Amino acid sequence: MLNLSTNRIEGKIKPTEFRSFGMVKDFHFGKIFTRIILIAFAMMLIILFMPWTQNIRSSGIVTTLQPDQRPQTIHSVIAGKMEKWFVKEGDLVQKGDTILFLSEIKDDYFDPNLLERTEDQIEAKELSVQSYMNKVNALDDQIDALLKTKNLKIKQAQNYLQQARLSVSSDSVDLEAAKTNYQIALKQYERQEELYKEGLKSLTDLETRKLKLQETQAKMISAENKLLNSRNKLINAEMEVNSTQNQYRDKLAKAESDKYTALSSMYDAEAAVTKMQNQYMNYSIRTGLYYITSPIDGYITKAIRTGIGETIKEGEDLVSIMPVKYDLGVEIYVEPFNLPLIQKGQKVRFMFDGWPSIVFSGWPNSSYGTFGGEIVAIDNFISENGKYRILVAPDKNDHPWPQEIRVGSGAVGMALLKDVPVWYELWRNLNGFPPDYYKISDKSEPQKPKKDA
Repeated sequence: MLNLSTNRIEGKIKPTEFRSFGMVKDFHFGKIFTRIILIAFAMMLIILFMPWTQNIRSSGIVTTLQPDQRPQTIHSVIAGKMEKWFVKEGDLVQKGDTILFLSEIKDDYFDPNLLERTEDQIEAKELSVQSYMNKVNALDDQIDALLKTKNLKIKQAQNYLQQARLSVSSDSVDLEAAKTNYQIALKQYERQEELYKEGLKSLTDLETRKLKLQETQAKMISAENKLLNSRNKLINAEMEVNSTQNQYRDKLAKAESDKYTALSSMYDAEAAVTKMQNQYMNYSIRTGLYYITSPIDGYITKAIRTGIGETIKEGEDLVSIMPVKYDLGVEIYVEPFNLPLIQKGQKVRFMFDGWPSIVFSGWPNSSYGTFGGEIVAIDNFISENGKYRILVAPDKNDHPWPQEIRVGSGAVGMALLKDVPVWYELWRNLNGFPPDYYKISDKSEPQKPKKDA
């Protein structure tokens, strides 16, 4: 009471009948404050020994686990002019559905009958190849006939040669016999001449012997002349054999040269046919590329080129598409300083944009609105932002992620590390020490080798 009034209430009322008077009069503030201090100290002491999960926090975005499930753009393989759209943004398309039709802008492909004309050229070239093939076959037959004729001619010439050799041998024998007869006739004439000189033979006998000598000499000269003719025939027969071989060698060489020329022309025609067939297939495939089709089942998210009549180049982006089915994941980036603490299979907790959450970083089990994940891939090379990319998949043992999450939305991840007491974590942060390095134990123990009995 401040005693601001001279009027007193003491003795007029009973304080025991009013609880408020008793509380004010008998209040012991010191005892209550002491109890509060003791209870708070005990709670802080208990909290210091509670387990705390070390973690690494990092921001990331929602993506897909498979590369072919991520948003992609559809390109134009050929240059062309945009003629007609068959879809609009937000449409669901199936694989193979037509999205856009293009028309040709290159003068090499303006001919509407380009495929038919190219096919006619291919048929003409194929007939040319067949003609060259027939010519090659005819030259093969000609070469076979020349070889047979050559063998017959050579055999015939060799027979003439053999006859000439036998004739030379026979004439040589005749010449030797004529020479012998001449020598005998000469000796007989000489003896007859001596007898004539001695008067033992008459002049008639001497002249008869001289006539005989002249006859044998004429026969010897005739035999020698016949031998020379036979030798001349032998030389002619040998020349005929060589001439026949050379003649047919030249004919065969010319026929083979014509054959190889025809083969070369045939191979050139076949190469031209192959080239034209390749060109025909290119034209045929190019015709099918006028229609831009969807490579996957997905939603048309954005039309990059829109105007009808616009010309586009090869490889230019046309529309972006998002696959219908995809497996969600999150890519986060960690500092190189924390990379040794990250391993495949490690648990991660996420807070997604648009999903309310209450987070206790050291007590993930007590957090609200967070979702579990598991690290499935770690980049071996640093990214352009100076950090390492980590790919995280949903944890199969945790509750599933919301189906409303879209690819590209933001996420904050906490990679869960070792469990330590709260006082240790406070001491570590005060000293600026990094989180504890540890390895995930492999539950599968290697089998021991069996001992041989």
